[in-house]
Amino acid sequence: MSYSAPLKDMQFVLNELAGLAEINALPGCEDAAPETVEAVLEENAKFCGEVIAPLNITGDREPSAWHDGKVTATKGFKEAFKAFVEAGWQGVQHPVEFGGQGLPKLVATPCIEMLNSANLSFALCPLLTDGAIEALMTAGTKEQQQTYIANFISGKWTGTMNLTEPQAGSDLALVRTRAVPQGDGTYKIFGTKIFITYGEHDMAENIVHLVLGRTPDAPEGVKGISLFIVPKFLVDADGSLGARNDVHCVSIEHKLGIKASPTAVLQFGDHGGAVGTLVGEENRGLEYMFIMMNAARFAVGMQGIAVAERAYQKAAQYAKERIQSRDLAGSPGPVAIIRQPDVRRMLMSMRAQTEAARALAYVTAGALDLAHHHPDEAERKANHAFYEYMVPIVKGWSTEISVDVASTGVQVHGGMGFIEETGAAQYYRDARILPIYEGTTAIQANDLVGRKTARDGGVVAKSIIAEVRKVMDQLGASALPESAAIRKQLVAGTNALEEVVNYVAGNMKTDIKGVFAGSVLYLKLAGIVLGGWQMARAALVAEKKLKAGEGDASFYRAKIGTARFFAEHILSQAPGLRAAIVEGSPGVFALDDEQF
Repeated sequence: MSYSAPLKDMQFVLNELAGLAEINALPGCEDAAPETVEAVLEENAKFCGEVIAPLNITGDREPSAWHDGKVTATKGFKEAFKAFVEAGWQGVQHPVEFGGQGLPKLVATPCIEMLNSANLSFALCPLLTDGAIEALMTAGTKEQQQTYIANFISGKWTGTMNLTEPQAGSDLALVRTRAVPQGDGTYKIFGTKIFITYGEHDMAENIVHLVLGRTPDAPEGVKGISLFIVPKFLVDADGSLGARNDVHCVSIEHKLGIKASPTAVLQFGDHGGAVGTLVGEENRGLEYMFIMMNAARFAVGMQGIAVAERAYQKAAQYAKERIQSRDLAGSPGPVAIIRQPDVRRMLMSMRAQTEAARALAYVTAGALDLAHHHPDEAERKANHAFYEYMVPIVKGWSTEISVDVASTGVQVHGGMGFIEETGAAQYYRDARILPIYEGTTAIQANDLVGRKTARDGGVVAKSIIAEVRKVMDQLGASALPESAAIRKQLVAGTNALEEVVNYVAGNMKTDIKGVFAGSVLYLKLAGIVLGGWQMARAALVAEKKLKAGEGDASFYRAKIGTARFFAEHILSQAPGLRAAIVEGSPGVFALDDEQF
């Protein structure tokens, strides 16, 4: 099926929930006028639908291939990537001085979603390059920025992130890659990195690897990790490409999904040492890499929303076309399965979770723009704290629901969903990596518990809860019967979340394992309640628009109905999650190791 970007919903969220007008008024964001943004999104939707989406199934059936150290991309990818960068899509959110468009992150976010909905495997290459740009903009020297960023934005070069090693997955303290200083400002790099997305391909002239490694006198653990630039081809003083560097792809992985994206095993230094240059200061590499990882984690959350949207569209189309069984209320003959109550429930579940996750992610993106550009320091700090709290939720919750939504999409198709030719199974297979890479859901949850909640005693979390309670008051003043139903569940959910925040902050020192036993459930609870907050806000805006007789009445009625479904079917799970978190840790530790 073709991909049709949900532009109406995207525009609604941008304008009514994420505060595009407020961001447009900030210094440095003057080009993000609503009419400009609308044009950008329409053009991006057209490009993704016509150029990128048709390659999605092709990439699944004819993956990238490795031969003698070289990787050939799926047929059509190289040409599509050329068109992508020439149209300026790599540079939407990056500085004008390097050839980017300099638009806010909020504007780039729906573009990221559309690209990933169109073709998740293809989108991974620009995603990693975005992260490399972020890292160098923050920690790179002026010379490094001048050398690399313009070439990244133009698509001449692409970027990668090299953290994982065979013995060092989530625990980066175990990184063994060696970086030996040569006395001339360069280092020789030796080691093996695995799971390197687009670590080798033929779509660009050069591939620039950002690599974590240790110098000979580095301290043990994560405090001894440094970050290095290691290009596939060395870069001469004039910016031209020189000799082949000593970094080679020795294989690519055969995967459950995202098959067209080459996941490389890279070997550094088998022939004398790969030449690398230091980013920033020695032993601060993990700090710099986290800049790249934070950008990538948000983007992976958007991948979850993107795949969920694509799976929902596929299932909704199929449900309207598949004729099977009579209507339960009586019909002269078989009807489309969308008339069956449980199919309706499944589609509503897919739609509601996707819309809630989108709204939450876009609001988070807008907060980062406010954190960077707002003239008031207190506002910048508050929005930065909100963004930092939200990133693990956007990454963790959005990707977890993507698996559920894609699985439900297969279920809507019935037996045909299990058949590859229908296409529903690919979304399920592709989605399954999303809660794993760039930090598993448990790692996101650990971050949410430790750094984002316990460290400040729940101050930021409670400030967000206070904002949710303001929306409860607005719901209480609404005349819509749906508002009362939404408010009932939002009150219960918010109370549950606040109890859990207090539990986490209050028990971290006395029962740390008990607290972390409920960490993933806390992340899910936060996602559900804060997603419900955004759906409630959307319902209130829709009510206002309907009263004023503005816009598309059908769209606004659907907003209200979807918000009610989310409240009664998804948000209603919150008290049960609270019970499992606050009271359920003894069950987690009920068995000895030998009893498993």
